[in-house]
Amino acid sequence: MAGHTETADGLPLSGITVVSVEQAVAAPFATRQLADLGARVIKVERPGGGDFARRYDTTVHGESSYFVWLNRSKESVTLDLKSERGRGVLEALLARADVFVQNLAPGAAARLGLDAEALAERFPSLIPCSISGYGTSGPWADRKAYDLLVQCQTGLVSLTGSAEEAARVGVSIADIAAGVYAYSGILTALFTRATRGRVRAVEVSLFEALAEWMGQPAYYTAYGGTQPPRAGTRHATIAPYGTFTAADGKDVLLSVQNEREWAALCEHFLRSPGLVDDPRFATGADRVSHRGELDAILAERVAASDSGEVRGLLDAIGIANAPVNDVRQFLEHPVLTGRNRWRQVRIPGGEAVSALLPPVDLAGVTPGMGPVPALGEHTERILTELGYDADPDDAPQADDAV
Repeated sequence: MAGHTETADGLPLSGITVVSVEQAVAAPFATRQLADLGARVIKVERPGGGDFARRYDTTVHGESSYFVWLNRSKESVTLDLKSERGRGVLEALLARADVFVQNLAPGAAARLGLDAEALAERFPSLIPCSISGYGTSGPWADRKAYDLLVQCQTGLVSLTGSAEEAARVGVSIADIAAGVYAYSGILTALFTRATRGRVRAVEVSLFEALAEWMGQPAYYTAYGGTQPPRAGTRHATIAPYGTFTAADGKDVLLSVQNEREWAALCEHFLRSPGLVDDPRFATGADRVSHRGELDAILAERVAASDSGEVRGLLDAIGIANAPVNDVRQFLEHPVLTGRNRWRQVRIPGGEAVSALLPPVDLAGVTPGMGPVPALGEHTERILTELGYDADPDDAPQADDAV
């Protein structure tokens, strides 16, 4: 299939077609990154309701914040995959596609003949990518998984929060991790197909993606005998590293990573050079062991000055520091504005909203950041393109089909 818009021409993945039976966060995040680089992404949705992330909230001019974030530059086609017609259209799409992505409910892909083995027989050049909760094999293959469930299963929640209370990470970190690994796996598979002529299926699970990110606490626990404690805004294994409240009531986070920084902090900020060789704080491990005493010293010093003065002094001696921003302050961050990271993207209804450029800059490449599609917006055009009559879609399929 040809590239989907003129803006995709010349982008690194122009000429690549991706068909995705996707929902929620993980798969849409993977395919949106492909779309940003010029791939034609055809998003297959249920008639009537579509991707259920469309209805998570209505905060962006009536659209879901999740959906607007994850689905720009895609084409939406509605198909009832339980109907003969819907399956026929999907087969026609897959016959022309390079990549197929799905994060269907456990067992649904196999029931629909969309598992990697079945696809390899019918479409030998197609790269299938499966995103699941706990893997497509093994003892938990049939379990549903959502982000917070996976945060709990991997032990992440036990590390996050204060000493008194555990907490979830405030973004969909398991979904995002899986989406990132699916994206990199698809790029690797495309490269392998292009350079070696071999087609390899890609499989990613939310659990195993987040398990990789748990590597440091896993080693710490396995070989240290105890897991890192929950420490709020403090760092569990480095000190001093955390937030302290200044005289104006604002919090300042500071971080000391090495002995040079520790000496500079003692001499020029705390004005207590004798602390450098104090046996309580002589090494990084000593400082962690005596964190309470060290934090008390720092808290008293930071509380004596306004936050702006504290940060200025820390900047002057090379100590990393930051204010504790809320989301509104993040949106107005000088790095984002100074580096011109915001672009305008249209959403269903025609309104334009601000969107961040992808975080990876490729020299000479301007990402294609096209509109967010309305449900089924491109169905008629795609059916016509495939040689089908542009008839109304079949009845909506049940929610458990995807």
